[in-house]
Amino acid sequence: MDILFFLSALAAEIIGTIAGFGSSTIFLPLALLFFDFKTALVLVAFFHIFGNAGRVSFFNKGLDKTLLIKFGLPSVLFTLGGALFVFYISQDLLKGILGIFLIIYALLSLWKDKLQIKPTLFSTVFGGSLSGFLAGLIGTGGALRGAFLTSFSLPKEKYIATAAMVAIAVDVTRIPVYLVQGFLANKYYWYLPILLIIAIAGSFIGKQIVSRFPYKLFRKGVLIAILLAGIKFFFDWLS
Repeated sequence: MDILFFLSALAAEIIGTIAGFGSSTIFLPLALLFFDFKTALVLVAFFHIFGNAGRVSFFNKGLDKTLLIKFGLPSVLFTLGGALFVFYISQDLLKGILGIFLIIYALLSLWKDKLQIKPTLFSTVFGGSLSGFLAGLIGTGGALRGAFLTSFSLPKEKYIATAAMVAIAVDVTRIPVYLVQGFLANKYYWYLPILLIIAIAGSFIGKQIVSRFPYKLFRKGVLIAILLAGIKFFFDWLS
């Protein structure tokens, strides 16, 4: 099982890099095939922060400090609230919420290539708050974060660095809350250094082969897979 889990992590990072999704959107549904929701939530959070750390270090001169405050600060604050709620909500309901989120995200993305929102102060603060809360609660708010940040038409380097820094801040906020509440058993801590290596390797491999795939076709295939995973979680919750 461990080998299959690590292979899933590698596949998620490669696919996420090629398709432009956050690795957590792809990896969390896969991790739930191996672990309960809370364990998967923590492992994917660590994996997510490992992947984003490299992006920040590489593009550290492109940070948009204004967005870090207006978007990042609400994200961090509401992430804390979402992470605290996890303890009080059943895992079946959390899977149902995740399923609904994945269905909505996949359908909207299939309908429209780029989801953009008008860049006002309200939408910036609201987007940061909502994406942060979802990240803390169900472990994946990156898709929504990207929809809001792309509305500012940032240069590629600045977008990558800013989005990655906000993601790291969110993960640094929620991971201690998960650990304090005992979501990760001691027997799984040895997974973390391996996930670090996989995150770096997967990102590197994805960047090397990204030009070999017809992007739009590949992206649609991934979105359909995300949609099917969301439908599965939703109906598992109903049953």
